[in-house]
Amino acid sequence: MNENKNIIIGCDHAGYEYKCRLITRLELLGYSVTDVGTYSSESCDYPIPVHALCKKIQNGEFNRGILICGTGIGVSIAANKHKGIRAAVCSDDFSAEMTRKHNDANVLCMGARVLEFTKVCELTDIFLKTEALDEDRHLRRLRMISELEDGTFDDKKYE
Repeated sequence: MNENKNIIIGCDHAGYEYKCRLITRLELLGYSVTDVGTYSSESCDYPIPVHALCKKIQNGEFNRGILICGTGIGVSIAANKHKGIRAAVCSDDFSAEMTRKHNDANVLCMGARVLEFTKVCELTDIFLKTEALDEDRHLRRLRMISELEDGTFDDKKYE
């Protein structure tokens, strides 16, 4: 797995049980895990833990994070509103690998109501062990995404 053994994780109420189980598993694998909530299965507003996780990635405390909600969709939408965050919902091995290799995704989002826990573990392992490719075409696309975020994207520049 990735040399960096620090990971940050968050969830909403639907993802709470999986988050707790995943933290235990990651710690057994030697990771230092920071939990930004939520801390129970009572209904909550997922943008709160999402924002806490994204701020810590933005300020450089963590390179990658994991978010779990019912489908993975809500947390991914909220995470992608943060500059520099590239969050991807993954439900299969190929997507988990390619989102790292081709998109340098820094947040893995998964759905506890969609996936079995064993699949969550598999996707997490793939996400954490896969490095981004530094090929020109992928780097160019990441620059484009950054330009979209900061409002400087000019499609004519790329014609």
